[in-house]
Amino acid sequence: MRLALAILPLLALAVPAAAQQRTTVDASQPTSLAVTVYRDPDRSSGQDMNPDWPRGFAMISETRTVTLPPGESRIRFEGVAEGMVAVSAIVTGLPGGTIEKNRNAELLSPAALVDGTLGNRVRITRTNPATGEEVAESAIVRTRADGGLVLQTGEGFEAVRCSGLPERLTFDQLPQGLSAQPVFSIDTRDASGGTYAITLSYLAWGFDWEASYVATLHEGGQADDMRFDLTSWLTILNDNGQSFPGAELMAVAGTLNVESDFESLSDPPVAAPLRLTCYPFGSTAAGSPYPDNGFSGGYPGSPPPPAPPPAPMAQAMEERIMVTGSMLRMADMAAPVMAGEEQLGDLKLYRVPVPVDVNAQGLKQVAFLRQEGVRGSLMYEANCEPWNWQQDAPLQAGMRLETVNDDDHGLGMAMPSGTISVFERGPAGELLVTEDTLRDYAEGQDVDLYLGESAQVFSRCSTQDRSDPMADGARWTQMQATLTNANPRPVRMRLFLGYPAQFQYRGLRDQRHNGQRIVEVTVPGNGTREVTWQVRRVDE
Repeated sequence: MRLALAILPLLALAVPAAAQQRTTVDASQPTSLAVTVYRDPDRSSGQDMNPDWPRGFAMISETRTVTLPPGESRIRFEGVAEGMVAVSAIVTGLPGGTIEKNRNAELLSPAALVDGTLGNRVRITRTNPATGEEVAESAIVRTRADGGLVLQTGEGFEAVRCSGLPERLTFDQLPQGLSAQPVFSIDTRDASGGTYAITLSYLAWGFDWEASYVATLHEGGQADDMRFDLTSWLTILNDNGQSFPGAELMAVAGTLNVESDFESLSDPPVAAPLRLTCYPFGSTAAGSPYPDNGFSGGYPGSPPPPAPPPAPMAQAMEERIMVTGSMLRMADMAAPVMAGEEQLGDLKLYRVPVPVDVNAQGLKQVAFLRQEGVRGSLMYEANCEPWNWQQDAPLQAGMRLETVNDDDHGLGMAMPSGTISVFERGPAGELLVTEDTLRDYAEGQDVDLYLGESAQVFSRCSTQDRSDPMADGARWTQMQATLTNANPRPVRMRLFLGYPAQFQYRGLRDQRHNGQRIVEVTVPGNGTREVTWQVRRVDE
C-alpha cells in the first residue's frame, strides 16, 4: 500500500505535462495577402487551361494577428485555400515556433452538424400547409444513419421529414471544431503570452495561368515593313472555393521541375451531405400513388425543378470571351493596369502593381504588355524537301509575320507562351486574320507568327528528270522549285529543303532555320522565279 502511495505523486506530476489542455485561439482574418501563381508544369505550349480541373499551383502568403495566452495554445487559421498543401505550410513571427501542424478534415455541412449534435437538444418547427401556422418544440437528436435522422420529442421517437408536413431543424450553436471555411491549425508555446503579427505561407493546388496576345496589323503595310500593335494579358485561374481580396498578385513564367503530386497532397476537406428517406406509400405491386413527373424527390405532384444555373466556371469562361473581345478596343479605353516584369533566377516574374481580388472559382485578366508600332516583315514559305518531288500542281505558300524580341523592333521583354489572335485594320474595320499559339520567347529571340496560306503566292517542287531522290543514296538528284507571285510588289520567300542529318546539298549557300537547310529568294511582282539545287541521301 505504501508503494502505491509513493508512485501516485509521480504520476500526478507526469500526467498533466503530457496531457496539458491547450487553449484554442483564432487568428484574425488576413490583413495582407500575396498570391504567386505557377503554370501547370505538365501543360504543353499551346494547350489551353482546363477550367474544370486546373493542375497548376500557387504560393499564398497571409499576414494575420494573434493574441496568445501564456503557455501552450492552438492557433486556428480559418479561410485557407481548400487546395492547401498542409505539409508545405510555414508560420513565422511566433516566439515559440511550431510544435505541431494540423489540417481539419471536415467542413460545416448538414451531416457534420447533425453528427456533432447527437444527444443534444435542437428545435423542430413544423408548418401546417392548410393554415400556414408554425408550431415549434424541443427535441433531442438520438441517432443518424444514412437515410434517416431520429429525434426524441414529447410524443416519442420519430424520423425527420417523414410526417408529411414541411419542417425544419434549428441548432443553438455549432459543434466544436466545425467551420464553414477550411481551417489550418498549429500548436505553439509562449511563456509570457502577447499579441503578434504572424505570416502563414503555403502552397495550394487548383490554380493556373496563361498569356493571351492580340496583334493588330496597321493598314497599308509593306511586306518588308509590317507594323503592328501588340497587347498581352495574363489570365489567372483560381478553382478554389476561397477568394483572396486585395492580394498582391504575381505570376511566374517558365517551367519548374516539380516532383510532388500537389493534387494528392492537398487533400481538401469534405462537406458531407445529409440524405433523408422515408418508407414509400402504396405497395410495391402498385408502385407509388404519386406521379413521377420525370424526376426524383420533391412533393407529390409538384412540377419538375427548374434547369440548374450555369456552372460558375462556365460563366467565367463566357466572361473571359467578353473580356478578350474588348481587347480590340483597348486603344479607346483608359490605360489599363500593367504587370511589371522582374527577374527570378532563370524564370520571369510578373507583378501587378495594385491590389487585385483573386475571386473564388473565377478568372482574372491583367495586362502585362502594350506595344504600338512593333516593326516586322512578311515572309512566305514553302516545303521543298526531297520527298516532295512529285508535286503536280502549285501549292499555296504559307505566310509568317516575323520580328525580333528586342528594343530596336519595339519589343524587348520576355513573352510567355500562350495564344495569339491577329487582326488587320482596313476600310471595313478590324478583321480577324488568324489565331495561333506562341511558345516562350526570351528577349533577343526571333519571333514569328503564322498567318495562314496565301492566295497570291504559290510554289511547285519537283526533280528535273522526275526521278526519286530517295531511291539511290549515292546519286545526286537535281531539284527544282517554281515560285509565282501574283502581287504587284516583290515578296521574300523561304524554301525548306530538309535536315542536314538526312541529306547532302550542293549548289546553294549554307543557310539554316530551325535546324533545316533553307534558301531565301525574292520573287518579282506579277512574276515567276525558278530555284535549282542538288541533293542526295546520307547513307546510314
